[in-house]
Amino acid sequence: EIKFSNEGRASILAGVDILAKAVSVTLGPKRPRRNVIIEQAFGGPKIAKDGVTVAKTMTLKDKFENLGAHLVQDVAQKTNETAEDGTTTATVLARAIYAEGVKNVAAGCNPMDLRRSAQAAVDLVVDFLPKHTKTITTSEEIAQVATISADGDTHVGNLIATAMEKVGKKA
Repeated sequence: EIKFSNEGRASILAGVDILAKAVSVTLGPKRPRRNVIIEQAFGGPKIAKDGVTVAKTMTLKDKFENLGAHLVQDVAQKTNETAEDGTTTATVLARAIYAEGVKNVAAGCNPMDLRRSAQAAVDLVVDFLPKHTKTITTSEEIAQVATISADGDTHVGNLIATAMEKVGKKA
């Protein structure tokens, strides 16, 4: 089976939407973020609270929707490999970018012009970010970031800050 034009893009978008909806519930701080229960072939269900775990376990029955899901799975996986965090945010952004692209192409925009514009925007952001980052220098700042990563658990955040003081930031 082959699908073209709007029909093909709509099917792929449906898969992107399904995967992004499942992943997006893991976005944000401890509350209102939700866990996702994942059926496994062997053993009991797995409970996940991170986007990449949810994304990589999903397979959709419709092959065109599954293509869309795979596109977003790749985004989540590459984000995880590069940044080791932010997979849910990357998934939500990928969904929005693809959905807007589908709308614009349906309205008559040239897909290659859209791609070039998106790449130009990426280049601007990649140039902007290093110039506007803040280096963490104090134990308190390390504890704050670690606490956020530990779902708001200040005890764990403080333990990590103490450990980093002892071993150094480069360890």
